[in-house]
Amino acid sequence: MTMKQLIIDFPLQLEEALAIGKTAKGNITAPIHEIRNILVCGLGGSGMGANVVMDLLGNTLSVPMSVSKGYHIPAYVNEHTLIIGSSYSGNTEETVMSLHQALDKGAKVVVITTGGKLAAIAEEKDLDMIKVPAGQPPRASLGYSLVQQLFVLHYLGFHDDSFIADLEGAVDLLRAETEDIKVQAKEWAANLQDKLPIVYSVDGYGSVAIRWRQQINENGKMLCWHHVIPEMNHNELVGWRTKDERFAPIFLYGSDTFERNQTRIEINKTIMGKYTSNIFELKAKGNNHIERWMYLDYFGDWVSWYLSVERNMDATEVEVIDFLKGELGKVALVN
Repeated sequence: MTMKQLIIDFPLQLEEALAIGKTAKGNITAPIHEIRNILVCGLGGSGMGANVVMDLLGNTLSVPMSVSKGYHIPAYVNEHTLIIGSSYSGNTEETVMSLHQALDKGAKVVVITTGGKLAAIAEEKDLDMIKVPAGQPPRASLGYSLVQQLFVLHYLGFHDDSFIADLEGAVDLLRAETEDIKVQAKEWAANLQDKLPIVYSVDGYGSVAIRWRQQINENGKMLCWHHVIPEMNHNELVGWRTKDERFAPIFLYGSDTFERNQTRIEINKTIMGKYTSNIFELKAKGNNHIERWMYLDYFGDWVSWYLSVERNMDATEVEVIDFLKGELGKVALVN
């Protein structure tokens, strides 16, 4: 299936993910010990879901939540930690290694995967597991991972089920807006194809900036960087000193943006306008945070696709990552 078709099918993927999650309650067992912190282990497209969940639930979760994107888990992990191991393939070596460490520390472990080594460990150790459909690039499977993470946290009592209606609303929104999004995204890509995109989101939408960067990297085969307001106003803003029309800052926000951050965006645009005329901004549509996040994400997916078209690139191929994994496979992994 082409990357274009996978992007077209994203609303359908959200529907499928909701159906999977609604029937997965029996897969999630109560923890033996009180959960005092949550850690998601996952990288790339599989780990992205955790960044989204932290944005969506960050102000309502009663315990700290973080994401680990390396080989080693934090020292604080113990029997009071909920570990969610998220790997679409089930073979991500960093996640597999982290899972073994979590088990050694007695953490409560839940696995989200299509199969592979992660599923084998879950079956051997009788761990909680939710399996999602296989056969897609991990970056095109974001809906599966983030929705299952929301269900896991719901079934373990960390938030209510209001996210279900919000996600259903997001599906309707994306379908209603698809054609308009495609028209705008194509125009953006035509202007961005020879630029260096710099994605800035406001606090609460930091994960969507990461998602844009990753999609532009992998689908558009372009370098890109991102940062979050207000943090970038305390460091990166000072770096804007060189006039260069290749720079293309992109500001992403929603109607729920804190007014102080909205003011910061306007000031940032004034400052950056001295160094580039290529300034883009996108205000999300939607009636709640989940709908607005999904709108921004979907728009970015289409921008990344049209960038691949403009640059005559195969959006699906990731040969350099395959090469990296092949070279790593020649070296033994030592725990």
